[in-house]
Amino acid sequence: MVDPLLARRLGYRVIYALLCAGFLFLRLLPLSTLPVSVPGPDFVLLLTLLWVIRRPDHVPAPLIAAVILVEDILTMRPPGLWAALVLVVTEFLRSHRIGLREVNFLLEWLIASLAMFAIMLVNRALLALFVVPQAGFGISLLQLIVSMAAYPFLAFALQALLGLRRAAPGEVDAMGQRL
Repeated sequence: MVDPLLARRLGYRVIYALLCAGFLFLRLLPLSTLPVSVPGPDFVLLLTLLWVIRRPDHVPAPLIAAVILVEDILTMRPPGLWAALVLVVTEFLRSHRIGLREVNFLLEWLIASLAMFAIMLVNRALLALFVVPQAGFGISLLQLIVSMAAYPFLAFALQALLGLRRAAPGEVDAMGQRL
């Protein structure tokens, strides 16, 4: 007999991986041959931060590392740097999951935005330290702002479609263990 809690967690892990693969596929599609003036949001990063803030038990660190590393390779970023930074930030957020349960949405949005800003700044600083060519600061900042603006829409969509919400204080799973 299959444990319903384990099946649910595995289901959410598969959904996370499939959504990330879908967003990455859309990012790589050549939808236009003209250069874009406003870059799109980084949906894989948004999805990762959203999932870790709301349900950290559904996305383990190896899955996050694998997804972001595949994204690094496919988008031709330096392999491992972005994945390591995202993993450090998500593990920091995961370690503060008890405090994140009790915050309202605006504070959750601010925390996710600060996390994205920190990842972007450290990434740019490390690339500059090793003299790796990178996009201009304005473009990176514009993508960060667009990503910050897209966070509430993605949060609403995931809550409406998948029921992905934060665990309430004192909430227990089917086996009676605290979430």
